[in-house]
Amino acid sequence: MKLATWNINSVRLRQNLVLDLINETDADVICLQETKTPNEHFPKQPLVDAGYKHIHFSGMKSYNGVAIISRLPFENPLVFCRVSRDDCRHISVKFPAFELHNIYIPAGGDEPDRSINEKFGHKLDFLEDMEKFFRSNYSPQAPLVVTGDFNIAPFENDVWSHKQLLKVVSHTQIETEYLEKMRASLGWVDTSRHFVPEEKKCYTWWSYRNRDWKKSNRGRRLDHVWITPPLKDSLKSHKILTHARDWEKPSDHVPILVELAV
Repeated sequence: MKLATWNINSVRLRQNLVLDLINETDADVICLQETKTPNEHFPKQPLVDAGYKHIHFSGMKSYNGVAIISRLPFENPLVFCRVSRDDCRHISVKFPAFELHNIYIPAGGDEPDRSINEKFGHKLDFLEDMEKFFRSNYSPQAPLVVTGDFNIAPFENDVWSHKQLLKVVSHTQIETEYLEKMRASLGWVDTSRHFVPEEKKCYTWWSYRNRDWKKSNRGRRLDHVWITPPLKDSLKSHKILTHARDWEKPSDHVPILVELAV
């Protein structure tokens, strides 16, 4: 199975890019984040026409939103409220070989201090909620995949400058500690770092503020695909589609494609 994840930054604006992703990768399942559209306006028909008849989504106007698009049937589509907010950040489905969770962790605003920035507090609470959710409801032996825009670059080489970004939201010590607690909840395997050595730079996001993103290459690895230990031996390949950052009217994120022998 080929599984892709992508923060699309508006699925209605970039639905043609989703079709481009399908044509290029032949992905079986695509997880999208930041779809930014209420459910009644989700562009289902072009995806159904492309062979992706199984679609589960939760969206709201202008903000957030997650979707799972599949040409393979799934069961038990669920929508979750995290930290008592119905803000369209977490959905799941079950395939025969594993359960799939697609999440969009809050960005956290600009100031990494919850005492003055409610958005940062929300982000930390969300991470803590996810950690407790997985630890309380599953065992490390359960075959699970969690993917999405986590809005955190956890390791030194997941950002263009570890020293300069240590006090910048997405790479602060407290965020990486909370994310590590979530990862440790089930002993999740970080598939990107399974294939890409930790000493090597690895990015999935480049700001729109950079006129020449390639030249400056000030990236961050904010997007992730994690699997539980029972699926580790099924990992076949991994690719970050960096060139998608140059597609017409691109997202500031690029897709990740992981292949599992399931």
